[in-house]
Amino acid sequence: MEVEDNCTLVTDFVMVGFTIDPFLRTILFVVFLASYILTLTGNLGLIILIYLDSRLHTPMYFFVGSLSFLDVWYSSVYTPRILYDCVSKNNHISLAGCAAQFFFSAGLGWSECFLLAFMAYDRFVAICNPLLYATAMPKKLCIQLVVGAYTMGFANAIAHTGNTFRLHFCGNNIINHYFCDVPPLVKMAFDDTRVYELILTALIGFSLLTATAVIVKSYIGIVATIIRIRSAAGRRKAFSTCSAHLVSVSLFYGTMLIIYSTPKSYHTPNWDKTNALFYTVVNPLINPLIYSLRNKDVKAAFKKVWGRFTAPK
Repeated sequence: MEVEDNCTLVTDFVMVGFTIDPFLRTILFVVFLASYILTLTGNLGLIILIYLDSRLHTPMYFFVGSLSFLDVWYSSVYTPRILYDCVSKNNHISLAGCAAQFFFSAGLGWSECFLLAFMAYDRFVAICNPLLYATAMPKKLCIQLVVGAYTMGFANAIAHTGNTFRLHFCGNNIINHYFCDVPPLVKMAFDDTRVYELILTALIGFSLLTATAVIVKSYIGIVATIIRIRSAAGRRKAFSTCSAHLVSVSLFYGTMLIIYSTPKSYHTPNWDKTNALFYTVVNPLINPLIYSLRNKDVKAAFKKVWGRFTAPK
């Protein structure tokens, strides 16, 4: 298919990935395969642990389990494709395949963005109203918040995907990245992208500011409550209940803010790949570690479940 100026429209793309060196590709295959196995093991293990131990059947762990479930799918959008590109000589992806990857990437990414915001509200209720926590966060509300996170996430994905793939990609079909992302696709667009970029900025700005506002407001209330606690032990206990969530938020939102607030002139392919690694591969890998390594409840549940399966019959 052709457009004006005899420019042929692109119907498929070639993924460059991280390197074209065969030896380095082999090393990267091993590294990413190991990280993917650990990601699936950590997140699915945490989900199973929460399901099996009744002491973890609380709103907090319901959200942690939901985050782990989301991270399983989120990592699966990227890592299998990375592994395929490391061993395959045919790194082509169709326009439809690129759009599908873009859609699920945006949908799951924004769902995690909103889920982390709702988890901040959960921590706010737990610390500021501990006696009313069970009443204020019933199971029905928790489910509604998780469904709401997915609904808003995939509503964003529909808008982002429609806005991006209405563009005409012309000429060079090589994507110097490891997945279909905004920066490399915009560079290939034949159209004037000023309107596209305004819509993109408005969508990202509104969604990011809304989620950030929920988190900031929740933590303002949390900090104010912690300050009023007289004992140092009480303050440490209150802070420990939200420390894991703070780390998750800092990693996820920090990377997002760096990527979308940096001027376009700084967006080199290597810069984009390195930053994208944090929210596509690293975050899903370390989230289960964040919520389990220093968590006494999770450690106790693990020992109990492990003892149940290893005890002599």
